[in-house]
Amino acid sequence: MLEKGRRARAVAGSIVFFFIAPFVVAGVVPYLLVGWQFKDLYLGFGALRFVGGAVILTGLACVLECFGRFALEGRGTPAPVLQTDILIASGLYRFVRNPMYIAVLMIVLGQALFFGQILLLGYAVLVWVVFHAFVRIYEEPQLRRRFGTSYETYSLHVSRWWPRSTPWKASRNSDF
Repeated sequence: MLEKGRRARAVAGSIVFFFIAPFVVAGVVPYLLVGWQFKDLYLGFGALRFVGGAVILTGLACVLECFGRFALEGRGTPAPVLQTDILIASGLYRFVRNPMYIAVLMIVLGQALFFGQILLLGYAVLVWVVFHAFVRIYEEPQLRRRFGTSYETYSLHVSRWWPRSTPWKASRNSDF
């Protein structure tokens, strides 16, 4: 019964955190910056709107997959207030350590293409700098303290920002 309660809190907490973090970063702020107004396309390439739409949808699907994985598999949220019980190293996390941040950036970059808004490209760079600093200064040290050698092993095999071409699988001797 405790397990169900923890999982229910994790799902509810993940939903709340989704609207506090990714929704604001990839939805509210871009809207405030450009009003989601269409501009002339870059160099007249109409196909970029379709590419941008596909990138937005892919990024959104990845964010939702990651949030679901945190809540259902890890019984926690991406938010520091209700962290997961286990180190998440499955799903998209087998390819890259920070798929959620990458997915949020994809949404912003997709909007830049879809709406033809160069300002959103600059915003995406700023967001990446903030994400990178947060990951290096807070998140990675925290994960090293919480998960020790499991996180160290994971870090050695899975890149922070550049996805692997094949999914990483922990060895049978690891703590995963």
